[in-house]
Amino acid sequence: MYRYGFSLIVAGLLLIACATGDALTQAKGIWISNNELSALPTSGPAWEKLKAAADSYFGKATGGHDDKHDVYTLGQALVAARLNDDRYRAKVADNLMSAIGSEDKGNALSISRNLLGYVLAADLIDFAKYEPEREARFREWLRNVRHKRLEGKSLISMHEKRPNNWGTHAGAGRIAIALYLGDTADLERAAKIFKGWLGDRSSYAGFEYGNLDWQADPTNSVGINPKGAMRQGHSIDGVLPDDQRREGGFQWPPPKENYVYGALQGVVAQAEMLHRAGYDTWNWQDKAILRAFQWTHKEANFPPTGDDTWLLPLIDRRYGTNFWNKLPVSPGKAMGWTDWTHGAASSGGASDSK
Repeated sequence: MYRYGFSLIVAGLLLIACATGDALTQAKGIWISNNELSALPTSGPAWEKLKAAADSYFGKATGGHDDKHDVYTLGQALVAARLNDDRYRAKVADNLMSAIGSEDKGNALSISRNLLGYVLAADLIDFAKYEPEREARFREWLRNVRHKRLEGKSLISMHEKRPNNWGTHAGAGRIAIALYLGDTADLERAAKIFKGWLGDRSSYAGFEYGNLDWQADPTNSVGINPKGAMRQGHSIDGVLPDDQRREGGFQWPPPKENYVYGALQGVVAQAEMLHRAGYDTWNWQDKAILRAFQWTHKEANFPPTGDDTWLLPLIDRRYGTNFWNKLPVSPGKAMGWTDWTHGAASSGGASDSK
């Protein structure tokens, strides 16, 4: 009887610990927490642009890799959470449900780009609390869609094989899903792959690279060239070789290759989510992500424009840099609104991670 009673006590304590852990994870938020949101302004250009997007009619998910429905749904969820408004939550929930099956209308790239915004939106509105039945369907879709093959590729296989913008967007979607589902095993796997992509080949080295002309060491290919890398007297420290190659072999001055920023959109999203989950991503591999932005700005003389500008407020927040000109940014391929979420006074840099 004593042992039985003791076992019940232990089991109860474990349940309490698990529930507390879930609550802490939820309170922190995959991308941003309610506490952080509550401190953000409801006035100014960034908010006005976000609110206008949330109030607009942007239809239902179409599934193509240029579809912005996911990013606008995310914007709507940010407004819903900031205002604690059930009317916006209901709109977000409808948009989330429209995403189910939309992947069949797109291709392998679109499944990588389109998932992130929906997952973060569901987290922001606390979908499971407000609409548990529909959230269960959404959750089951997420559980399965990461393994679904389109054109012979799945979200996970692209993350583990494609070292360019396809793979980096796939990694962002994969990490978001793992965090939302509480899949710690897949999260740890994704983190190791990301660290390998940044240059730690002992963590992971299973990528299939294209032309190696921009690699610092073609026998040890990486996603971002290592610190101090040179070629013909020029710095290639921070180059993303598998996207820079899209303009051809090594040449100087370096081409202004926009695929690099396409890849960095997925990279920055991965880094931020993992950072919030406790990984030291912003410092990995001699601050590889910072070096990538330094190279594009200094060596390539190619700051981001258009839908790549959302990257800059977040990079400045994490590294204390001044890349962003403080003008409103445009929503990107899978993320946006960072002039509002991350453009306020810094609450800490990369050293926040463990």
